[in-house]
Amino acid sequence: MIRHSYKTSESWKALPWKKFRRNLFRLQKRVYKAVQVGDKRKARSLQKLILKSTSARFLAIRQVSQLNAGKKTAGIDGKKSLTFSERFYLEEWLRVNSGNWKHQGLREIPIPKKDGTIRMLKIPTIADRAWQCLAKYALEPAHEATFHARSYGFRTGRSAHDAQKYIFTNLNSGKNGTGKRVIELDIEKCFDRINHSTIMDELIAPKGLKLGIFRCLKAGVNPQFPEQGTPQGGVVSPLLANIALNGIESIHRYHRQSGSSKKTQLKVTEKTPQNDINEPSIRYADDMVIILRPQDDAVEILERISEFLRVRGMNVSQKKTKVTAATDGFDFLGWNFKVQKNGKFRSTPSVDNFKAFRKKVKHIVNNSNYGSIVKAEKLAPIVRGWRNYHKFCDMTGSKHSLWFLNHRAYAVLNKETKQNRYSSAELIKKAFPMVPYSENKHVMVKGTKSPYDGDIAYWSERNSKLYNGETSIALKKQSHKCASCGLKFIDEERIHLHHIDGNHANWKKNNLEAIHESCHDYKHMSKSAS
Repeated sequence: MIRHSYKTSESWKALPWKKFRRNLFRLQKRVYKAVQVGDKRKARSLQKLILKSTSARFLAIRQVSQLNAGKKTAGIDGKKSLTFSERFYLEEWLRVNSGNWKHQGLREIPIPKKDGTIRMLKIPTIADRAWQCLAKYALEPAHEATFHARSYGFRTGRSAHDAQKYIFTNLNSGKNGTGKRVIELDIEKCFDRINHSTIMDELIAPKGLKLGIFRCLKAGVNPQFPEQGTPQGGVVSPLLANIALNGIESIHRYHRQSGSSKKTQLKVTEKTPQNDINEPSIRYADDMVIILRPQDDAVEILERISEFLRVRGMNVSQKKTKVTAATDGFDFLGWNFKVQKNGKFRSTPSVDNFKAFRKKVKHIVNNSNYGSIVKAEKLAPIVRGWRNYHKFCDMTGSKHSLWFLNHRAYAVLNKETKQNRYSSAELIKKAFPMVPYSENKHVMVKGTKSPYDGDIAYWSERNSKLYNGETSIALKKQSHKCASCGLKFIDEERIHLHHIDGNHANWKKNNLEAIHESCHDYKHMSKSAS
């Protein structure tokens, strides 16, 4: 049995992953360009090729069983993971049934929201996740060619930091931010209320793929609203939500009218190019802010947005949507944005975001079940992740420098380190890693660019800049290529730092190399097998 498992794992590792990546990307790039020039018939033919592609099937299975954050979460069938032999079996099952996929039911997990309500996470089986990932490979490049430039959430090549920077470009002192207001838009139960007909009408896909998506939607329906909702928890769900909401960003835009004595005038059109620099709407999935000038009519804009959403089965939340002066400040994506009286723009972690982070840190520091070394190991990724997310904020002052949390952790760990080989100072340094800050220095993604446009040089260099420290140094030395497979870092797979000699205490530059997360897995798989 052990021998069979070893052989199967070696067979999985020996698959030509580099070739698979290239084959899939080649097809996706062709789909993107076909939609860009308006040839949807050709795009659908290419999407069929992706669904039939051996490369795409294996990559989809690897993504959901090996790379995704929820890879250990069971669906309704109770299966949490796949053996290597089961992965090969699933590939064969996808090959036979991908064009006529039937979804199983979803496992429901209640998730409490900060307002006290419950959000229902609906988890598909691993097999359904693999099919959804395969479907996403075919659908995403087609819709990336149509998506709005100011949509940043759950899209390849875009991030919350792009949204943060675009707000800065619209509210800084050079743009007279002191005189502007902001609509903080909240869509009531967005994922639960999206019309299925809207998604199906907008979907660029061949018949078999459309049928599979329709079944996917129906597998997660609320009996009270059988024609609405996309199940949160599925691989393809965020993409479907983006498809339904695409275009809401264009409802309000600044438009300079030539030949007019007025410098600016409010107009709402449907045919302005998607990369219009005067569009003041920023959307991240179902979260959205709209920047208003003094002469803009907030009531009229909200009426137009309400009509846009009504057609799609959704409503503006009257309770949570509000108009705020930029000088009063507003929260968005875990940040607080504010224009000071002197016109200076400030972005800081929001109060709620900081409280949630502090709660996580305190839970670990005060947990008597953990020793000091384990506490430091658990704290490090949480602190590093929080600091990295806020690295383009104003982080001056003891609060955001985490001095108080650091001091409390030091006092606790100092009592527990007498029997350890590490000093409390060493553990604190490990638990609270430093991350350099550069306020408002993020370089925003260019216009409507997409990783599927084929500009490999731009995207590999851009993705490399998302990292700092030793990883950044290794990436520059490697010309932004994976040291293991040799491919550029153009997709969203995480970059890992690999210690060549296996000694994680050896941080010398010649012992470190930047590689794909999957390549890192295979290196350790080989060591464990040997």
